Amino acid sequence: MTAPFYRYGLFGDDTSLVFAFVIGLGFGFFLERAGFGSATKLASQFYGRDLTVFKVMFTAIVTAMLGLFWLGWLGVLDLSRVLVLPTYFTPQLIGGLIFGVGFVSGGYCPGTCAVAAVTGKMDGWVHLAGMLAGIFIFGELFPLLANFYSSDPMGAATLDQVLHVPYGVTVFLVVVLALAGFLAAERIEKKLQAVH
Repeated sequence: MTAPFYRYGLFGDDTSLVFAFVIGLGFGFFLERAGFGSATKLASQFYGRDLTVFKVMFTAIVTAMLGLFWLGWLGVLDLSRVLVLPTYFTPQLIGGLIFGVGFVSGGYCPGTCAVAAVTGKMDGWVHLAGMLAGIFIFGELFPLLANFYSSDPMGAATLDQVLHVPYGVTVFLVVVLALAGFLAAERIEKKLQAVH
C-alpha cells in the first residue's frame, strides 16, 4: 500500500492521535537527550557559541526532505496526498519575527519549553505559561486580527514552486545549502571559542 496511510484510510482519527502521542513523546525525549531542554544551550546559537540547534534542525529538515523525495520516487509515498499547509506570507513573516524575539529573549521555542518544564526547570514552566497566555490572548483577539491572519494568501506553496525549478533540483539545492551551513557553523564555533 502507498503512504500516507491515514489519507488512504488505513487507520482513523483515534489511532492517529495515539501515533501523534507516541511520536510526541519520542520527539520530546530526543530533544531532552540532545540538551535542548536548556535555555542556555538554545540561546547560545544566537551568539554563535554553540550552533548545535541549527545543525540538528537542518539535519532533520534534510533527512525529511530526502526521505519524502526518495519514497515518492520509489512509489512508496504519494506526495500529492501529503498535507501542505497554506502560506500567508505577511502574517507568517510577522509571526516568525515575534517567534524569534520570544526565542531569543526566553531561550525556548514551544517544544523545548515543554521539554524544560517536564524535566522540572522553572524557566521552562514560566515560558510555557507565557506561551499559553499568548495563545489565549490571540484567541480572544482573533476577530480583530482575522483579516490580517488570512492576508497575502499564496496557497499551498512549496519551495520548488516559488523558485520555479524542478522538485529534485530544489532538494539538491537545499542539501548543498545544508552542507555549506554545517561547514560555516563549525568555523564560526571554532573562531568564537578561540576568542573566549
